[in-house]
Amino acid sequence: MLLLDSRGRALARAIACALGASCLSVHASDSGGDTQRATTLREVKVTAARQASQLDPDLPAAVETVSATQLQHLNVVNTEDALKYLPAFGIRKRFIGDENATFSVRGTSNQQSARGLVYLDGMLLSNLLGNNWSNPPRWSMAFPENLARVEVIYGAYSALYPGNAIGATVLMTTRMPDTLEFNATAQAFTQHVDTYGVDRNFGGSRQSATIGDRSGRFAFLLGVSHLQANGQPLVYATQNIAPRVGSVNPATGAVADTGANGLPRQVIGINSEGQEATRQDEAHLRLTYDFTPELTGAVTAGYWKQNLSHRTDTFLRDAAGQPVWSGPVSIDGRQYTLPANFFAPSTRQSRNYLYGVSLGTHRESGWNVTADVSYFDMDRNRDRTAATVSDDGAGLLAAGDGSRWRTFDLRATHTPDSVLPNTHTISLGYHFDGYRLDNASYALDRWRNGSAGALTAANGGSTQTQALYLQDAWQLAERWRLTVGARYEQWRAFGGSRSTANATVVYPERKESHTSPKASLAWSVSDTVLLRLSGARAYRFPTVNELFQGTFNGISLVNNDPSLKPENDLSRELSAEWYRPNGVARFTLFRSDTRNTLFSQTDTTVFPNVTNVQNVGLVRTRGAEASYDGRDVIVEGIDLTANVAYTQATTVRNVRNPASEGKQFYRIPRWRANVVATWRATERLALTLAGRYSGRQYNTLDHSDVNPDTFGGASDFLTFDTKVSWKASDHVDLGVGVDNLTNRRYYVYYPYPSRTWLVEAKFHL
Repeated sequence: MLLLDSRGRALARAIACALGASCLSVHASDSGGDTQRATTLREVKVTAARQASQLDPDLPAAVETVSATQLQHLNVVNTEDALKYLPAFGIRKRFIGDENATFSVRGTSNQQSARGLVYLDGMLLSNLLGNNWSNPPRWSMAFPENLARVEVIYGAYSALYPGNAIGATVLMTTRMPDTLEFNATAQAFTQHVDTYGVDRNFGGSRQSATIGDRSGRFAFLLGVSHLQANGQPLVYATQNIAPRVGSVNPATGAVADTGANGLPRQVIGINSEGQEATRQDEAHLRLTYDFTPELTGAVTAGYWKQNLSHRTDTFLRDAAGQPVWSGPVSIDGRQYTLPANFFAPSTRQSRNYLYGVSLGTHRESGWNVTADVSYFDMDRNRDRTAATVSDDGAGLLAAGDGSRWRTFDLRATHTPDSVLPNTHTISLGYHFDGYRLDNASYALDRWRNGSAGALTAANGGSTQTQALYLQDAWQLAERWRLTVGARYEQWRAFGGSRSTANATVVYPERKESHTSPKASLAWSVSDTVLLRLSGARAYRFPTVNELFQGTFNGISLVNNDPSLKPENDLSRELSAEWYRPNGVARFTLFRSDTRNTLFSQTDTTVFPNVTNVQNVGLVRTRGAEASYDGRDVIVEGIDLTANVAYTQATTVRNVRNPASEGKQFYRIPRWRANVVATWRATERLALTLAGRYSGRQYNTLDHSDVNPDTFGGASDFLTFDTKVSWKASDHVDLGVGVDNLTNRRYYVYYPYPSRTWLVEAKFHL
């Protein structure tokens, strides 16, 4: 039972909006237009409202889609913005331009980035070199204005995708032009931050331009963009309250606060990641050629460059009014000693390339064969950190140049001429992926621009997976369809090593093989109602980072573990889908039991405690989702998307951290809800109002972060976004939007954005 305190009332409103709108919409008039969802379920006879999926024609799981039309009515600056209103989804986007935008979904947290797949036109954008916030999908390789649609498949129920799909698989499709076209977009955004002694505006702008054309069999699309953004301060320098033992170097300016652990502290400045200022340049080229009416080839090239500064600041001032950066200091009669590098600034330079080639047939029936090859090159990936607060003194260079991944997929499908009883749709294929991590750190005489000096540490290694899979969608009878499949995966880790300035440890090669069975039974109860029961086993193998990358930063030791076991997940899902001429409603029950969950935690059973990536014995996820997506709902001109999700993700067994057992898993809220309503007032004017709710989360496995509404905590929140879109002429579209309309202050460890204003102008010829 829900207790209707202030949080309960917020949740109740969100659920009422989601479910109430869904019920009203399902009973609305049948005279509306086609729904904007874009997927085909072969089990259902009524398919006019849906468009076939490019990569998995049988979809043995819940699927959600965001269309290009829907994206036009939302506040979208970065590609990941397309996902923020999906059921059971949460996007870890701390500010516009955040390079580390991972996602959480159902029982997968945003710290488990390797449990989600993101593809752009068949090319893998997921950074599976690691499994945390610093290994996000490379969203920047996709231009949001060039997307035809974004599809999300929940869970690893299809044999066509690797075990990394335990969370979800995101499929992005590029829109190719039919005639000569030119598009340009200019956006500007700003937010005002007033917290912890910071009182100022932070913002930026983005400009993009694309040109494309089709001439006979050949089509091309070329785009470039530039983003400049100043995010709000992310990390605050804090000190736990110290005893009153002296008064050396008294200072003022500290802000008294209570930490996430419930203990009093002093907030004395901005440090670590601090306030991020980023400049990003992107380019994307896609070429397609129709060799025959049924055979098409494509070539894709992508480029992304970033220059990022982590700016720091101190709130402390001594008796003469000068800033205090380090050393002994007295605050309110209590003595502290600040390390020399406490407020040390840092920079990051990144340069990445994406290359892809595909060739495939696209017949409506019979055999089709598709081959996709992709290569992602982290050509330059360098962090420079000062040893002290200095403009260009000594420091450290951490370089990941040359880390990369490559993939190859060969798939054949056979589709019968008609969906008759006892017919089969067959999919079979081969998959290969290879990942190489190459990290090294060097001493610097001049931290900003100096050349690399002596090697201080290094680590690296490779993983490789080969897979064979087979899936059969068998039409048992007119209304019954059984989809069964299996995926055999052979994984190995090799070339692993870890070095200090004086020694190197080499790790032996490892190999493992596993088979993952899949099954789904669908029943078309009527021409408008579909029931589907799905089950799947999936294995998520350790990443190179988890196996071989250990660190020591002078404060804490993080050990690597080359003997980690793969995650072993068993998932089940029961869905009911209801199709109307103007909308689709879905209700889903799901359960997942994941053994050997890979997660970074502290082993509290040994002394001294050791922190590293470990296998958590068992995490069990149970939950339910309800969603609705419709057009011309209640009255003509109103489009509505509404969903609500309940997720109970529990750490059942964790022998290395017993205090976490029985607790809700890291950063998985019990409740999430979203509502997006767009009123197309006229052919040229549209107004959108959206709401997002997320329940209480925890930044610790044992729930020791008892104070959620502070830096380091994890708040519940209810925020509202709005946008006015106006087609000023046949060639100009204007928009004004606001995110976090009510200026809700909330945290998911970091403080998230305040009320953010966005203005945009789009030109097209």
